[in-house]
Amino acid sequence: MLWLLFFLVTAIHAELCQPDAKNAFKVRLSIKTALGDKAYVWDANEEYLFKAMIAFSMRKVPNRGTTDISHVLVCNVTQRVSFWFVVTDPSKNHTLPADEIQLAVRMNRNRINNAFSLNDQTLEFLKIPSTLAPPTDPSVPIWIIIFGVIFCIVIVAITLLVLSGIWQRRRKNKGPSEVDDVEDKCENTITIENGISSDSMDMKGWHINDTFMTEDERLTPL
Repeated sequence: MLWLLFFLVTAIHAELCQPDAKNAFKVRLSIKTALGDKAYVWDANEEYLFKAMIAFSMRKVPNRGTTDISHVLVCNVTQRVSFWFVVTDPSKNHTLPADEIQLAVRMNRNRINNAFSLNDQTLEFLKIPSTLAPPTDPSVPIWIIIFGVIFCIVIVAITLLVLSGIWQRRRKNKGPSEVDDVEDKCENTITIENGISSDSMDMKGWHINDTFMTEDERLTPL
């Protein structure tokens, strides 16, 4: 009777766990590629550890806290280390939904990888996409960063306004003084004509310089 029950359970399990069965997932391991000379052999103990990790992951899913190692079925194991697995319902002879298994694996992917010293590329769940690394929280709150940027912009704008005002003020103050300087230079410039300075000619009083007068012109009145 016990043998009959054993064969019946085995037949049910074989029907539930098979390639491309409903809610079944294929796993492929590249142990040699990942570890090289330190690669270990996949055996019954490693398979047991895999079942334990899947059961552990399923316990993290709501309403699946009673999942046990015996509820994880593995089949079609190959030497290149690939196999299929399903998780059965503890109270019924059917497999758990694929979305629950996928959620459990994704939530605990790092724990599963670390258990076998592998990563997402060397421990592949073919129907379960690799999980993205959780976003890192900045050490400084975002609002402080935004405030700092705005504060710097305001400081730069104020500095530019102040410098612009100073430059314009200097430009206004510098303009008239430059004109005066030019006029002063023009007045003080002594023009040399024919080797004789223009000072010798009293142009303001319209006086004729005796230097340029001939002797007849001096003696003969106009």
